[in-house]
Amino acid sequence: MQTDPNQSEMPITRRALLAAPAVLAPSHTLATARPAAGMDAIIAMDAVDLAAAIRRRDLSAREVMTAHLKQIDTLNPRFNAIVSRASSEALLRVADDCDREAAAGRFRGALHGFPHAVKDTAPARGLRFTQGTPLLRDNYPAADSLVVSRMRAAGAVFIGKTNVPEFALGSHSFNPLFGVTRNAWNPAVSAGGSSGGAAVALALRMVPLADGSDFGGSLRNPAGWNNIFGYRPSFGRVPSVPSSDVFGQTFAVSGPMARRVRDVAFLLSIQAGADSRSPFSLKEDPARFAGSLDREWKGRRIGWLGNLQGALATEPGVLDTCKKALSAFRTIGMEVEEARLSLSAEEMWRTAVTLRHWSVGADLIGYYSDPAKRRLMKPEAIWEVEGYLKLTGRQVAEASEGRTRIYQAFRDLFDRYDFLILPTAQVFPFDVAQHWPRSIAGREMDSYHRWMEVTLPATMAGLPVLAAPAGFGGARQLPIGIQIIGPNHADLAVLQVGHAYERASPWIAQTLPEALRG
Repeated sequence: MQTDPNQSEMPITRRALLAAPAVLAPSHTLATARPAAGMDAIIAMDAVDLAAAIRRRDLSAREVMTAHLKQIDTLNPRFNAIVSRASSEALLRVADDCDREAAAGRFRGALHGFPHAVKDTAPARGLRFTQGTPLLRDNYPAADSLVVSRMRAAGAVFIGKTNVPEFALGSHSFNPLFGVTRNAWNPAVSAGGSSGGAAVALALRMVPLADGSDFGGSLRNPAGWNNIFGYRPSFGRVPSVPSSDVFGQTFAVSGPMARRVRDVAFLLSIQAGADSRSPFSLKEDPARFAGSLDREWKGRRIGWLGNLQGALATEPGVLDTCKKALSAFRTIGMEVEEARLSLSAEEMWRTAVTLRHWSVGADLIGYYSDPAKRRLMKPEAIWEVEGYLKLTGRQVAEASEGRTRIYQAFRDLFDRYDFLILPTAQVFPFDVAQHWPRSIAGREMDSYHRWMEVTLPATMAGLPVLAAPAGFGGARQLPIGIQIIGPNHADLAVLQVGHAYERASPWIAQTLPEALRG
């Protein structure tokens, strides 16, 4: 487990942990930010440090659970990040079990006693699994997905689910079952999605870690919009099982989200690893992600892709905010210059839309085929299925060839650059009552996810991507992020450079949402 070189090596006592409030300075990026107020020391802790404190028994699982449940009780009614919550009494009983085991020298794993809310697109035994749709209102799965089972085996205590858009479609977390999740920085605007509940729960210190999943930016956009980190691993790093199609569905992946890059890597070390049910799962030892992330980057090169030579409609302020963030890479000795993909944005978009229809439509066709169930599906879900029904075999084959061209275009750039950078979204968080942006900078959006087009090239190429905070901008000074994109399977390198970027950007850790500042 990595230690922070800026922190003392001496153990922190329980009394010191509970008595000393964590006071963080306001960000220089927010001119109107007020001085930070004291915050509960337990919920302020980084996940790596929290795990170490539990292991040393400086903190009990009951203390950790109590602190996080209190935070949920205080803020969740306003922000609606966590849904289908288990009772406090039941959760505290599990925490007490964890403490009895710890007293006997037995620990369940690296997440022993950690309160954790599972994204509501992943089945977790004993918790309602709705995917945000009335069609699954009373669905209780009999078994965990692989990523959930690994977190459970590591000792996580599941407190509930994190809110998502219906069927995880769209990057705005609202649904007819639980309502809308509000942004941690401004409850009047969107939290993003589909991992919106996860991002807000993290930013507001309701949980120490979160799991997400990602196809069209589902953990990258909410991370960027809530000033946290979200990681989309290389395909196969975190196997997607069980699945009805382990060969064709290579778009959506599960991954970790956290407030610090070392915490992202820590959770990845638990989620990752080969599984025989997944033929493309990677066999590298996931423990390597729990080690040191320190590395020298002097002389290495960053390629800034911007808005793909003007092809992507982008809200004023997004590119400027992201470009300012690139100075952190220069601080650590890297070279940054403009880069250009050889493929047109429109060709990449056509490929992505076809393959998304094929993937999403195949998942939802069973609901659509029943007229009574179809009436309960949101328009965007119906649009995906009807696009799927119109596809020909030739179109799917051509799109698959197009995806290969996207991968090769990125591969060509990685001959020149070590990493590539794009924004995490083309707009700042929009009004919470709006379903999706209908236009950007005067350009009409022709689908519910066109405004997230910026995330799809890396998805199509199957590359590892870390979403990192870039700063605050636009008329309302709202958060936006950058995507740090690495070569195929270079997951550790992406996390290492993200760690260096974070260390060169101290404002990220120093900035707190208004709801945490008193």
